[in-house]
Amino acid sequence: QVQMVESGGGLVQAGGSLRLSCEASGRTLNTYHLAWFRQAPGKEREFVAGLRWSSGNTYVAHSVKGRFTISRDNSKNTLYLQMNGLKPEDTAVYYCAAASVGAPGNYAFWGQGTQVTVSS
Repeated sequence: QVQMVESGGGLVQAGGSLRLSCEASGRTLNTYHLAWFRQAPGKEREFVAGLRWSSGNTYVAHSVKGRFTISRDNSKNTLYLQMNGLKPEDTAVYYCAAASVGAPGNYAFWGQGTQVTVSS
């Protein structure tokens, strides 16, 4: 089991920035991929960015590339999503999730989500 708690969401104007945090606990994270997803009202949940915890290798969705950066702090077991140049279409509930490296893409553990609202 991996427990995950997101924070850092809020209301921001278009062009602004936010940094989301996801504190993970319960197991060593070296055998997991961690990722951020988002779900806007009336839309399906979509992948935003992810990384392999052990190596720090990252991968970012095309829709946010160049604006969002995913990173981690090993000492704090915390995943971050730095979001710059926010647009109204980035408005969504943002979730962090974890998938075992043995089952990539199978995100079995999820946080409760944090709301990000971008006003125009």
